Amino acid sequence: MKKLLYGMAVVLIGFIVTVLITNRNSPDMTIRQKILRTFYPLLTALTRKSALSLHAPDAAAPVKSIYDLNVNLIDGNTLPLSTLKGKKIMFVNTASDCGYTGQYDELQALHVKDPSLVIIGFPANDFKEQEKADDQEIAAFCRRNYGVTFPLAKKSVVIKGAEQNDVFRWLSDKSQNGWNSKPPSWNFSKYIVDEQGRLTWYLDPSVTPGSPEFQKALP
Repeated sequence: MKKLLYGMAVVLIGFIVTVLITNRNSPDMTIRQKILRTFYPLLTALTRKSALSLHAPDAAAPVKSIYDLNVNLIDGNTLPLSTLKGKKIMFVNTASDCGYTGQYDELQALHVKDPSLVIIGFPANDFKEQEKADDQEIAAFCRRNYGVTFPLAKKSVVIKGAEQNDVFRWLSDKSQNGWNSKPPSWNFSKYIVDEQGRLTWYLDPSVTPGSPEFQKALP
């Protein structure tokens, strides 16, 4: 029994050391965040088969224009969505303590690779309280650990309810967007709006930028 416990302790210590070494350039991460980042590829592999992707019917057209809305950014500025006419936009609800937080790396890489796509992150504490930090802490965490340069909104509520962010209310209300009533299923759910302001796709968190499903939604 002692040998078994000793062996388990050695494995655990080895795992912790591996996590710390792998994430040695992530000084602002907690141990939990470093472990989650390490296991992110495994999580997406395990959940990808059951991931939901919803595509707009061909005849779907928005009832209300998304360009009437503004995004209050984490840096205190305001982004009128009307300034993004003619561009594809991807709206993503995010969190710092989630198993999918490692997706920040892929989103940032996509942001750099495809300047025709505007990615906007919406930090929210709606799923298991996995974003307890304030706006300043969130901005610093994303910048230092994932090099995020795409716009981040001020922390808000993205699930349905009286306090839901206006942008996510539009994205998850078919009486506004024309067809979709699906709210985010978890952190890092994605909504894609085309160059004409039409919601074209909803994608679950494990539909990552590198997956075939994502490539189909955003060729």
